[in-house]
Amino acid sequence: MAEKTLDTLFHDTLKDIYYAERKILKSLPKMARAAQSPELKAAFEKHKDQTEGQIERLQQVFEIIGKAPRGKTCDAIEGILAEGDEVMEEYKDNPALDAGLLAAAQAVEHYEITRYGTLKRWALVLGMKDAAALLDETLQEESQTDEDLTGIADAAVNKDAMKSAA
Repeated sequence: MAEKTLDTLFHDTLKDIYYAERKILKSLPKMARAAQSPELKAAFEKHKDQTEGQIERLQQVFEIIGKAPRGKTCDAIEGILAEGDEVMEEYKDNPALDAGLLAAAQAVEHYEITRYGTLKRWALVLGMKDAAALLDETLQEESQTDEDLTGIADAAVNKDAMKSAA
């Protein structure tokens, strides 16, 4: 069995987030269609465009480490996205739907923030400054998206969720 090193762990985690980003990319249009708030719809559409760029940056990181861009099933993102699907189904046509969608989206963002933060630190330790810069760019986008979602929640979505269904 090959020795397990930080290099190996970095590559495994990179495959994990690559898989996750590709799954997220597929789920964002569905979340945008389900959202009732125009601001939330727009946020999901914006993040879809960002996610495409994030996948391209991940492909560049794979290139830096001399590996083919391949995903590895990420059970965490599968579970988080399944919860989002459940919210869409259970709260369809309900004022609380957008609050649930926001919560699901922020769970995704928080997962991504932990992954990118860790990968960036490891890249620096491993002497991969170019990879660290690419990972940091995505980390900053994910953090901003999380803040933007909080702003949308605070501005109206959480208050609107308290209304009764018509």
